[in-house]
Amino acid sequence: MRRLIHDLKFHDRDDLVGLLGGWLAETGKEILAGADLIVPVPLSRMRLLRRRFNQAARLAQEVSHRSGVPFDALSLLRLRSTASQVGLSREERVKNVRGAFAVREERRGRIEARRIVLIDDVVTTGATAAAATRALRLAGATSVDVLALALATGDGLSDI
Repeated sequence: MRRLIHDLKFHDRDDLVGLLGGWLAETGKEILAGADLIVPVPLSRMRLLRRRFNQAARLAQEVSHRSGVPFDALSLLRLRSTASQVGLSREERVKNVRGAFAVREERRGRIEARRIVLIDDVVTTGATAAAATRALRLAGATSVDVLALALATGDGLSDI
């Protein structure tokens, strides 16, 4: 799993989106059955330029295609660039992403009173997911469930 995620994320392996997105859609089908909208964790502009695509957005698109739940990559915004989370402690990760996300004011209506599924590739401490969830809840989301490919543990990645 580590190799697949790194290939997707850092080696332009967009061809893996179908496989990985299919796994997410299958694993999350109960969550998706009750969802109104799929939202990916956004990247900063600089990180998006370096990588050339947002892997969470591509995965979310694939999950949307397979599940029929609408996809929205424009409502949740990363307000500022954050340091890479790699190598940071839990406390440092929480501080790094605190206040980093918001919902665009003109798109609040897409989030209000909706059940959201937030898509990311890897959850390590949950700091990014928590910060993004907070922004969605502040914009009126009824609920936010997180769907990710893997949970990073002290000894590597575990499939979710």
